[in-house]
Amino acid sequence: MLELRNVSLFLEEKRILSNLSMEFDDGKRYVVLGNNGTGKSTIANMIVGVERYKPQVGGVYLDGKNITSLGVYERAKLGITIAFQESVNFEGITTFDYLTLGGKIKASYNDAKRALELAGLNSEYLKRRVDDSLSGGERKRIELASILMLKMRYVILDEPDSGIDMMSLDTISRIINTLNSSGVTVITITHREEIARNGDYAYLICSGTVLREGVPANIASYYKKLCDRCDHPNEIVESSERAEA
Repeated sequence: MLELRNVSLFLEEKRILSNLSMEFDDGKRYVVLGNNGTGKSTIANMIVGVERYKPQVGGVYLDGKNITSLGVYERAKLGITIAFQESVNFEGITTFDYLTLGGKIKASYNDAKRALELAGLNSEYLKRRVDDSLSGGERKRIELASILMLKMRYVILDEPDSGIDMMSLDTISRIINTLNSSGVTVITITHREEIARNGDYAYLICSGTVLREGVPANIASYYKKLCDRCDHPNEIVESSERAEA
């Protein structure tokens, strides 16, 4: 199990996360839902070990062991990785080299082809360079394909629809389900209720804390009803507390 236990984070004396706790069991699909600026991507960066996002209070635990002090590389060796919101751009290497980490991943041409196809691209892209000749959407799909190639335990997809057209929601769901079917715990960061419904458990994040959690369909409906109308996270918390008082 991967856990965030009562974490709080301050950046430049501003509170970003406040006494936040989350649990991610092995082999399940999780969704972290919320408006922009509520702390979702901060949570993702904290889980993978980006130094800037190390909590001042609380900790990150894997199978009961405190891994808060471990960096990105050490956590990757433990099986935790992320597909960042910004798409990849590496001058001079082919898509096949990128997908196989320059040969470090022992995978065949057919393995790479299948991963690309699941991400919505054909095998011709294996010969292309991962550079500015590709669109943002193409680079994003290649990054998603690269996640499929890794044998990881926990995968975070940070806004996986960023830079991809609306028609690709089925592609994103296919990637989530493919990863999960191989035993990977998938944590999807999103502000889209359509994506949030494809999960086993959901957390609604507001103003750096968990506002609600539970069945994804219920959380997505609550989010659409309350949060879509509000650009001020603190007001969401206050209105929710009044409604439940």
